[in-house]
Amino acid sequence: MEWFGSSHKSFHFEMFSGSHLVTLSIFLLISCVIFLYRKKVNGDVWRRVEIGSAISLLLIEIMNHVWMIVNGVWKFGRSMPLELCNIGLILCIVLLLTRKKIIFELLFFIAILGATQAIFTPALTYGFPHFRFIHFFYAHMMVVWVALYFLWVIKYYPTFQSVVKLIVFINLLLPVILLINNQMDGNYWFLRHKPKTPSFFDVLGPYPWYIFTLESLLIGLCLITWLIMRKREKSNEGRSHF
Repeated sequence: MEWFGSSHKSFHFEMFSGSHLVTLSIFLLISCVIFLYRKKVNGDVWRRVEIGSAISLLLIEIMNHVWMIVNGVWKFGRSMPLELCNIGLILCIVLLLTRKKIIFELLFFIAILGATQAIFTPALTYGFPHFRFIHFFYAHMMVVWVALYFLWVIKYYPTFQSVVKLIVFINLLLPVILLINNQMDGNYWFLRHKPKTPSFFDVLGPYPWYIFTLESLLIGLCLITWLIMRKREKSNEGRSHF
């Protein structure tokens, strides 16, 4: 079971390597398939697919925590599901199980702006076919695919109010994350310091100003995404999915 072990010497990940490019191709292909078959995907069968997808995401996330515990790397300060992509995964599972539009509104921008970026530029140590590689890409790609599925197939569309709800949601979580970071010596959301390796954070200014720069950037990107989809929003007015 070397693929499930802690050593990454035999499974070193390289960005835009063959396995990464194949994974990106699968991601783009499935995204296109969801769009092309958006009018044919319906019925009770697909409701069962939604439930099955939620269960698969829950199971692979549990396996990820089991891996960390077995290999002695699970820590309160870095292993709890508190990063935005982790929160996106939880929202994804809840959305698949409940179909609540308010969950979609919180998930959509996290998926499109966060998970997509992580897929193309992953912070990953383990390469294919290690379990961590499979978990990382399956979880992140499913978050995006589910968001696109509910956008194109179920016809949920983000609104300006969706942007407001997401910003409120994030800022309500912010003091909780700060408290956990302080108590557990963690750095969730990079609220205590920047990544130790070179990253996008380096162009956002010094601590703590990069936090405000990052939130301003998030608001701006969310508004741009909403503006791009504004016409879709108008065609969806009057529909209720709560």
